[in-house]
Amino acid sequence: MILVLTILLALAIILIAIVKFDIHPFLALFVTAILYGLLSGMSGDMIIKSISEGFGGVLGSIGLLILLGVFLGTFLEKTGGALVIAEKILDWIGQKAVTKAMLLCGYILSIPVFGDSTFIMMNPISKSLSLKSKVPYAATTIAVALGATASHSLVPPTPGPIATAGILEADLGMVIFWGLIISLITLIPSYYFIKKVAYKIPLEPQLAKIDTEKIERKYPSAFKSFMPVILPLVLIILASIAKYPSQPFGSGVFTVTITFLGSPVIALLLGVLLSFSLPSKFDRKLLSSSGWIGEAILIAAPVILITGAGGVFGKMLQNSGIGDLVGDSLAHASWGIFLPFLIAFSLKTAQGSSTVAMITTASIIAPLLGNLGMESESMRVFAVLATGAGAIAISHANDSFFWAVTQLSGLKISQGNKTHSLGTIIMSFTAIGLIFLITKIFY
Repeated sequence: MILVLTILLALAIILIAIVKFDIHPFLALFVTAILYGLLSGMSGDMIIKSISEGFGGVLGSIGLLILLGVFLGTFLEKTGGALVIAEKILDWIGQKAVTKAMLLCGYILSIPVFGDSTFIMMNPISKSLSLKSKVPYAATTIAVALGATASHSLVPPTPGPIATAGILEADLGMVIFWGLIISLITLIPSYYFIKKVAYKIPLEPQLAKIDTEKIERKYPSAFKSFMPVILPLVLIILASIAKYPSQPFGSGVFTVTITFLGSPVIALLLGVLLSFSLPSKFDRKLLSSSGWIGEAILIAAPVILITGAGGVFGKMLQNSGIGDLVGDSLAHASWGIFLPFLIAFSLKTAQGSSTVAMITTASIIAPLLGNLGMESESMRVFAVLATGAGAIAISHANDSFFWAVTQLSGLKISQGNKTHSLGTIIMSFTAIGLIFLITKIFY
């Protein structure tokens, strides 16, 4: 009981430090992990060992993946490739189905690009389509926001799902496969929610000046824009299938090749290399410390450090024996797949960051997987997705994305809560419901 109270105290300290005192999540997680080790009675040597193993072990497996994912997103965003993808989706779906198109645009763009950036890029298109189609601007706004939210927490190579999969040692290909299916299905109730609620909110788009840069600038082709995103996802999924015990691709050269190319680091590296072809005139300065690569490293660094601190916290929990002491009681309580969901949901609602919520939850859950009945390879995948489902909601005033949505669109705070915040709750509960059904039916 003392150990349980200690971990609850540690979580409270992390939340208070981040929410009330605005301390960086890395410092809050790292210092609290050490404090937890001291309070739980661990020896000094074991605390030092937990720090080195937790930080090094996690970053050794997923630090590069996060960095490469940010490289890819940066090149898509800077070259206009992300906008090309959005416009191509609009062409395919048709501007008459504006709400569906905005949902899918936000969804697809937020796989390689951060949700905030996706919304900022799509907002001008959302305005113009609202005017042309007579669809309420609040509807197109929330469609982009919820579409971006769905993939941001459930589909790698977004940093949160990658970090969670690494900490829980889940098959990244299967996380992508099931994450795509589950997140796409969550768009269905989201669409009807938008039609029912957001359509009724009067909101006039404030027109900006004509974007002359877009007229003069040469954008990459649709094929070039899609390939850096699609190729890594396909390779990673194929490699996961190739590793099945039934050997669906045999054991020859093709299997060996696809397993190598589909390893997450190689697959994402290939996607990054393809993204280098997106600029109309490639300048090697883009790859310098002061160029786009340098900017991407600055964006990725905080996420990587937070992930490492989460790894330290998780290793400290593991070495303190929390799994053995708490696991049995949790297993008897039949929490199962709902425990990571509830922890992530609580953390996201309390402190606002989906990535921090996912990393912290994964660190807590990792030593408990066996006791919760989620130690198998397939259940590790769904533990990752349950964590992502929880980290979707609730997006409200402590979430930077909430302010991006409301301030750029002109939605009042109350309207943002009624549409965006409530929409994330619906999406979150839909996702965990689907995850529960899939695990019951197939596993």
